[in-house]
Amino acid sequence: MRQFFKFTFASMLGFLLASVVIMLLFTALIAGLASSSEKEIKVKANSILHLDFSQAIVDRSSNNPFENIDFMTFENNSKQSVSDYLKAIRAAAEDDNIKGIFLDLSTIETDGVLRSTIRKALVDFKASGKFIYAFSEGYTQGTYLMASVADSIFMVPTGDMLFNGLASTPMFFKGMLNKLDIDVKLIRVGKYKGAGEPFIRENLSDENRYQIESFLGSLNDQMLADLSASTGKGTDELRAMANELQIRSAADAVAKGLVHRLAFRDEVLTLLAKETEQKDIQKIAFVGLKDYVSSLPSDRNFKEKNRIAVVYAIGDINSGEGDDQTIGSDRIAAAIRSARLDKEVKAIVLRVNSPGGSALASDIIWREVLLAKGEKPVVVSMGNLAASGGYYIAAAADSIFASPNTLTGSIGVFGMIPNFQNFFKNKTGITFDRVTTGQYADLLNTNRPMTAEEEAIVQQMVNRIYDDFVKVVADGRGLSTDSVHALAQGRVYTGAQALEIGLVDKLGDLEDAIACAARMAKLEGYRLKNLPEQKDQLQMILESFGAARVSAVEQELGPLYQHYKLAKNLLEGDRIQARLEFDHQYIR
Repeated sequence: MRQFFKFTFASMLGFLLASVVIMLLFTALIAGLASSSEKEIKVKANSILHLDFSQAIVDRSSNNPFENIDFMTFENNSKQSVSDYLKAIRAAAEDDNIKGIFLDLSTIETDGVLRSTIRKALVDFKASGKFIYAFSEGYTQGTYLMASVADSIFMVPTGDMLFNGLASTPMFFKGMLNKLDIDVKLIRVGKYKGAGEPFIRENLSDENRYQIESFLGSLNDQMLADLSASTGKGTDELRAMANELQIRSAADAVAKGLVHRLAFRDEVLTLLAKETEQKDIQKIAFVGLKDYVSSLPSDRNFKEKNRIAVVYAIGDINSGEGDDQTIGSDRIAAAIRSARLDKEVKAIVLRVNSPGGSALASDIIWREVLLAKGEKPVVVSMGNLAASGGYYIAAAADSIFASPNTLTGSIGVFGMIPNFQNFFKNKTGITFDRVTTGQYADLLNTNRPMTAEEEAIVQQMVNRIYDDFVKVVADGRGLSTDSVHALAQGRVYTGAQALEIGLVDKLGDLEDAIACAARMAKLEGYRLKNLPEQKDQLQMILESFGAARVSAVEQELGPLYQHYKLAKNLLEGDRIQARLEFDHQYIR
């Protein structure tokens, strides 16, 4: 009878799982058929391009139809490529049917560099003479930074505007670990390398505080400079507004000249109707981003055989395959190798948006960049983050582009070894014993404290990797190891600061890097080849279940997720890391 229930339950479970997979495949098939049968989008005369920024904006969107579905709630949290925004804004400037742009700014879910890239395109759009309206119920500094490019900025009379400067509030876990009887040994090189500090301290070290003050000040200066260029107000005046919290209501925002008019949505729509010569707000011809992009002709020139490969390296760096949100050394190294061996690829652009990660995995990717550089131009485009291991994989390139508000540098290494012995003994009653064939057979065992000799051995390992890191940077940048060591020590810089000290070559975005690669390869015409190749939809659908689990954990942990990832990588992966201690998003 027991065997009967066992096999019956197994059969039912198998049937259930098979049904779920079939249902997903059927849904994907229907979605594919629906998209293939969509009617051609035609943009009417006197249309307005409506940008509502409700979708997360990323460097590269996925072709997985289920990647952005939360399988806990079955909500579709789809993401939009930044290239679609750029394509739409630039086309709208030349399109006689588009009279202007309406920025619907309830939120912007993206990083600072991608937001700046879109903002720059909007500034260029204004040269067309067409209008830009911006509206929000209330503005954060991030949404206002985007709105500031508009000719007319509106907000609801009862709305709030937050304009108060930038802040960093790191979280520390030493007190919690003490209560749990967990001891953590941090072994590092670089006095500014703060990645492990939350686990061994209750506050910032003097060095870490100094570097955060430095790069946060640089980010704030850049934000004020951008706002000054858009609003015509001096940076000192804007700084005073933020420091003194002069804007405490919607009326204050108007009085200070940052918002042009207080209005409800229907009033803004009435003005837009007049702009497009419509008598009724229901007659306004709005066209959304997706529809407008789909209406545009393909920009692919299939006659061009020459290609520039754009390799997207996004997320934490780990060994193995990785995916579109994480950098697996095997996958990214293979993509760079493929571009190097492809005779039609004349230049390579490596788009890096990473806080770093495994030192070993970073070295494997760096080797492929070095080999590629020996055969064709290699240009790096830094996104929001290209720090620690993210800088390591960039260092060998012919030229490095960064945004002014990129966080980069962090040339340092650390290892973090926890000791759970007292936790298990005092909290659970579990104890451990040991039998070894040699003195170091259980080196890095997390169930006992390290000996002084073992700690010295790990320190030597960390020192060696740090020396290798410094040499990689020195060779790649044409600097002496002493000068790199002086710049390194784990210190974080903004792109603007990195340009001044020689860690990057130019300020610019991905398109600037591609243009540079084309010049270096002496190409007049070319096509882009995006790498790594994205997986087929069936494989991605099956992998979506794992992504859903990760998404659920991320949503549940919130700001703790970054620390969870770090601890998980250290426990399950490489113990020695070259990474930044946080993800960078200060202007919200």
